Amino acid sequence: MSNIVDNATKPVKLSSERIHAIILAPVVSEKSTRAAEKNNQAVFKVLRDAKKPEIKAAIEALFKVTVEDVQTSNVKGKVKRFGQSFGRRSDWKKAYVTLAAGQEIDFLGTANA
Repeated sequence: MSNIVDNATKPVKLSSERIHAIILAPVVSEKSTRAAEKNNQAVFKVLRDAKKPEIKAAIEALFKVTVEDVQTSNVKGKVKRFGQSFGRRSDWKKAYVTLAAGQEIDFLGTANA
């Protein structure tokens, strides 16, 4: 018999510094806008070492919403040219966060009148 522990059900305890460090920025693109409208998802740029339970806990703490699912993707940095030499942009991690039905994240901070 194996001693596998399901970590998805355990609540993750994070410091306030870690919570604010995990979420770097929202990703605004055509694909992320379509995901928000169609699947009730939000897309964020996150730390490369952030795990799915940490991302879920950080989103729930920062935006006061209920997260149903987190899917992550590692994005490879592009090779760019700087004059005669070539450079490479940094790799980064993208998180697709599925929110509970009826919930949304207001990135602009505008109050509903």
